[in-house]
Amino acid sequence: MAAAPANPRTGSPRAQLPPCYYEGYLEKRGAKEKYVEKLDLSGFVSLIDDPSRDRNLEAARLNLRMKDGEIKLTAPNLEARELWKGVLYSVVDLAVPTTLTLLPGQLHMLKEVVEKEKMRRQARVSSRAPSSPLSLPLVGEIPACFRPVSRTEAEVLLERHPDCGNMLLRPGRDGSSLAVTTRQDLNGSVFRHYRVTQKQQGSYIIDVENPIPCPTLHDVITALVEKTAGTLQPFLLEEPYEENITFVSSNDENGERTLHCAPTGPLSRAPSLPPKQVGTDRWSLRSQTRSPSSSPRSFSPPGSPSNSMRRLVLSPSPLSQSLTDELKQKLEKRRTNQE
Repeated sequence: MAAAPANPRTGSPRAQLPPCYYEGYLEKRGAKEKYVEKLDLSGFVSLIDDPSRDRNLEAARLNLRMKDGEIKLTAPNLEARELWKGVLYSVVDLAVPTTLTLLPGQLHMLKEVVEKEKMRRQARVSSRAPSSPLSLPLVGEIPACFRPVSRTEAEVLLERHPDCGNMLLRPGRDGSSLAVTTRQDLNGSVFRHYRVTQKQQGSYIIDVENPIPCPTLHDVITALVEKTAGTLQPFLLEEPYEENITFVSSNDENGERTLHCAPTGPLSRAPSLPPKQVGTDRWSLRSQTRSPSSSPRSFSPPGSPSNSMRRLVLSPSPLSQSLTDELKQKLEKRRTNQE
């Protein structure tokens, strides 16, 4: 998110602020403070549009809900609000949102924001922990509720997606253990964190007052589910998938790149060619050639199923009959002349 200038009253240097990904005008008002100059997005819960009107008719409002309250934001116009939403979602989710109306250049900028934020988080984790949480020599299959997030990020995930479960497994803060974060509702969110250590034999222990040994990480999750009579359930968040096929094309005239949606209708197929017809004369001639008419075995008594077909094959064609009659006439005429 954009880095605000340093407060001249406190004299805090700009070097202490997080890196600047985007700069622009955005009025930020909280419920208690009149002005808010810096926001920590680690407590992000949701972001929704505010349809109420501002004094400036072109301005567009939106509400940012945090773990400790709600903050009302005002952008100069609808286009600026859409871009601010893209920046906020990109920093929080580490992914470019696909549901916003943004230009190709803005989408490219958000991709750079995501990459810079990933590098910043990796550097922060490396400086705090002696080893990377993902480099733990975990033994056995990792449960589906495992998330490579911090304690605060785990709380935000559980609060933002209450329908996906209320217990997740994550790396420990020291980099050499694991932890289970749970969330329950008791006049508000109640979070609990349980340390899980790995023994040399490859098994695990839930470090509570009475330690619970577990052969595998799956047994760790199962033990917590059984101990709470099913109140705790693993956190299973389905990753979003695209519902339509999209592609980017360039305009030949001005070179502008535009995102298009592929048609959803059935694929068109070329019409099939009609079957090749074979002439009856060729078929008759081929049948006559293959039929052994001179063989005694080709004869069948009348009334047999194949008798009619064989009579058709052995009977002379009209063309051969006319040639025979013409030849007889010529022979008769020649005899008469000789006599």
